[in-house]
Amino acid sequence: MSTVLLARQLLTPLERIEDAALVMDSGIIAAVGKREAVTIPSQARVVDFGDSILTPGLIDMHVHGGAGHDVMEGSDESLAAIERLMVRHGVTSYCPTTVTAPLDQTLKSLEDLAKTAERADSDVGTDPARARPLGIHLEGPFLSHARRGVHPAIHLQPVSREAFNQMWDAAAGRIRVLTIAPELEGALDLIVDASRRDVCVSIGHSNATLEQGIAGIQAGAHHATHTFNAMRRFDHRDPGLLGAILADNKVTADIIADGIHVDPLVVDLFVRCKGVDGAVLITDGISATGMPDGTYRLGSFEVQVRDNRCESHGKLAGSVLTLDRAVRNMMSFAKLSFQHSIRMATLNPARVLGIEHRKGVLQPGADADVVVFSSAGEVLHTVVDGTLN
Repeated sequence: MSTVLLARQLLTPLERIEDAALVMDSGIIAAVGKREAVTIPSQARVVDFGDSILTPGLIDMHVHGGAGHDVMEGSDESLAAIERLMVRHGVTSYCPTTVTAPLDQTLKSLEDLAKTAERADSDVGTDPARARPLGIHLEGPFLSHARRGVHPAIHLQPVSREAFNQMWDAAAGRIRVLTIAPELEGALDLIVDASRRDVCVSIGHSNATLEQGIAGIQAGAHHATHTFNAMRRFDHRDPGLLGAILADNKVTADIIADGIHVDPLVVDLFVRCKGVDGAVLITDGISATGMPDGTYRLGSFEVQVRDNRCESHGKLAGSVLTLDRAVRNMMSFAKLSFQHSIRMATLNPARVLGIEHRKGVLQPGADADVVVFSSAGEVLHTVVDGTLN
């Protein structure tokens, strides 16, 4: 049976439709438009959300955990808790993100994540209260020692195709994003190889010079991981990697817009450089997301959380940001419209991942992943695979 959602406004997100109707059938969007122009199927279930806004489901391409659990635990129980928390904040799909750990532990986590993702693919619609994994984000171990952040130095590795192939096989080819420092020996060759496998190669945790950053981009890297954080600092005579990222409109870039990782003024400057079409919102959320202050885990080490600040040995260690909060923060920090802010958490990450035909958009043929927002930008309901939560 079809379900029809009615609302005051719908953001595709490129278009804004007033007095809107959206028809869903078998987990797919069948029609979108003004109510007067949309044919409502007979026997359809009609849900009128009144003075609300419909948007595509949010996509978080960099998240380590939540609800007290880390994705590297790899169990269905831990991922279920994380995914249900994300749905409550409007996230319908995501990339579970690893953190540098001993290779055997990483391989085991990748195997577990791949098995869980395979089950999710085969059981679409059976648990609509859970966000869907899109593929694994491998953050480490090919990172700069100088810009490793909290990634354990002892577990960082020289760039190696052999090691990457081990991880690729363990993940059953489900690695979707690779964060790598382009200045490392062998990095350019691996960037070429990973790009040929349709992996989104993202530059991050890097001390690269401007020239090294440009070389990484020319090799196939087209995205940047948590821009400004864990990168060589920008200098007007030595712009470094940040110069390469901010000046190249072919490179998309994500940012942690929590007001802690990057000053709100710099968030505004970031958007001015990358534009509303090149900026992506992420959370870098850890197991502490949705939990009270205390001590939590990120991969194999402990993180102390107090007043929304996550630290390990005095260094920032992920965040407790939720993606809906990041959207609202962009409206405040960069004075953006809700429509532009939503784009950075829907269509833009979908394009980075190459799935914009089915995710991050409200159009016929796309997956029926929808968020119902209040006029104040608060999540009221989330629809996953056509089922209302």
